Amino acid sequence: MKGYRYGMGAVLAILAVFALYSCFLKQGKERDEASQVRIGITLYREDDTFLNSICRVLEEKAKEYEKNTGIRIILDVVDAREDQNTQNSQVDRFLTLGCDVICVNMVDRSAASVIIDKAMDQDVPVIFFNREPVEEDISRWEKLFYIGADPKAEGICQGNMMADAYEKEPFVLDLDGDGKVSYVILEGERGHQDSQMRTEWAVQTLKDRGVDVEKLTGGIANWQRSQADALMGQWLDQFPEQIELVIGNNDDMALGAIDAIRRLGLIRPICVVGIDGVPAGLEAVQSSDMLGTVSIDREAYGDTMIRMALSLAQTGKAPEDISLEKGVYFRCPSYPVVRPEGEIRTKAE
Repeated sequence: MKGYRYGMGAVLAILAVFALYSCFLKQGKERDEASQVRIGITLYREDDTFLNSICRVLEEKAKEYEKNTGIRIILDVVDAREDQNTQNSQVDRFLTLGCDVICVNMVDRSAASVIIDKAMDQDVPVIFFNREPVEEDISRWEKLFYIGADPKAEGICQGNMMADAYEKEPFVLDLDGDGKVSYVILEGERGHQDSQMRTEWAVQTLKDRGVDVEKLTGGIANWQRSQADALMGQWLDQFPEQIELVIGNNDDMALGAIDAIRRLGLIRPICVVGIDGVPAGLEAVQSSDMLGTVSIDREAYGDTMIRMALSLAQTGKAPEDISLEKGVYFRCPSYPVVRPEGEIRTKAE
């Protein structure tokens, strides 16, 4: 019996050690999980110039916060390739991987409900960005947010930029001096709220400032430089002496218009404007190839996304010091960047 008691004691001691070891492993895992945040990011199209610039800022900010807080930040960035079903599958994968927050740049802004349902089922917050879901969807749950620029403010800023140039020197926009500015407009995407608002308010602001304008034509270039180049080439054939102003919903399309002007060797100094303030756009403004652009504060954009994601992962709430419209929307600031004094160079060199 004595040997049996010793045998039982040894077993109990082993069990106690095993229990302590299991507890230690569990605590270690919990510490590891608490010291890292995994953020899933799905883009509607990875080769979008503006989104690329935002992702670079996100990476920089993640490294900065990682260094300052000691919290490891894992960014899992994927490309939906303009396919909503692909994006839905990517969200499924993020949830399976245990992402703490999911950031979604919607392919189809009207299809957010499917992603929202998936996130709600697993209680994972979602930050939509750049492509705004419809209000009925984003108001469904308190852990849904949107980060993006204010398209109305951008359109007004772009319109004022053009009107200021016209008031200073009408010939900049009115090349033939007939008192009317004949323009073409490159629109980003059919049904995209930013494209619609930028277009509407840029033109309306010009009119409100007393500039007499005439629309020659317009077209959808899907935010892409190559498509804008092709459209502008067609319009220059159609209106070889009439186009005085090109209004681009973004910088890439404005740059595409300049590509077409240069390729055709046009001498007329057609005025071109954009929106976004991507590096190539800012360079074109500095070199006077563009009249100007509306630059979106990408630093504020990326910083807000990272801070919101960290706060949501750790507390389930947005940071109190970030001002949110209706408790949901963060509108990133933007500002005009205009060309230096001198002629706009839009002819082939």
